[in-house]
Amino acid sequence: MDVTYYVALPFVAADDGVAAGEVIECFNSNAAVMRSEALSRKPGNVGAIAFCRSRDPTAGDFSDAKLIRKFGDVPDDPSAL
Repeated sequence: MDVTYYVALPFVAADDGVAAGEVIECFNSNAAVMRSEALSRKPGNVGAIAFCRSRDPTAGDFSDAKLIRKFGDVPDDPSAL
C-alpha cells in the first residue's frame, strides 16, 4: 500500500531565479495548502507550493510529485525537485 506525503515548500530569490527552501511535511492536502499560502507571504520568500508524493514502502520508490497549489512566482513542475 502506498503512503502519500503532503508537503509545503517555500522559495526564495536566488542569483539564477528562485531556490527551494526547507521542506515542511503536512498532515493532508489542506494543511499543505494553508502552510504554503502562509509561507508565500513570509518576508524573504517569493512564493511557495503545496505538493504530494506517494511512496511504496516495500519497494522504496517515490512517484512523481503532484502539484496541489502554488502561490507567488514559483516553478510549475515540482517533479523536478
